[in-house]
Amino acid sequence: MKSDPPQHQKKTSRWQAVREFFFGMFGMEFVEHALEMRSSLESLFMLVTLGDMIGVPIMPPYYSLRLLPYLIPNVEVWKRRVLREKEFTDEHDYHLEGL
Repeated sequence: MKSDPPQHQKKTSRWQAVREFFFGMFGMEFVEHALEMRSSLESLFMLVTLGDMIGVPIMPPYYSLRLLPYLIPNVEVWKRRVLREKEFTDEHDYHLEGL
């Protein structure tokens, strides 16, 4: 026979559901915008420092080589994201800010 969870677990799960509901209602858009901004700034930084990998020499290679050990984990993902084919309006497909 299954036993019911203790009373404090029920209260915790209800409280967690309320917190998640309010986060989705008020905070989710801010989090998505912050992540989007971080991604675009990271792409810009990678382009400035390692742009010569994709044919855009912006910064002298000396500084790029100094930063390379810190950027190695992100290079593969960045190259895949930058060199992917996309339309001009892909970034703003699902934004409903003006409505």
